Amino acid sequence: MPKSTVRKKKVYTAPAELRPQETVSARRRPSPVWVPALAVAFVVIGIAWLVSYYLTQGFFDVNWLSTLADLKYWNLAIGFGFLVASLAVFSRWR
Repeated sequence: MPKSTVRKKKVYTAPAELRPQETVSARRRPSPVWVPALAVAFVVIGIAWLVSYYLTQGFFDVNWLSTLADLKYWNLAIGFGFLVASLAVFSRWR
């Protein structure tokens, strides 16, 4: 019995109107200078807040720092909040 010939299929190409177009937002542009600067500032503020809270053990003798002592464990939330905010800003950095 003779062997049948195998037909080659054409490669599918999408119509021009359905092909993805490269837009301005699709191009990767470098981020502005303020993005890494703000993220590093948030890291420094968050670590400084946590270190100052731990070193003073929540007791502030200076009058204007006594309001920070009233926050008690919310100081931890504020310090870690700055660190989480820095992660959010770092995610925008290219």
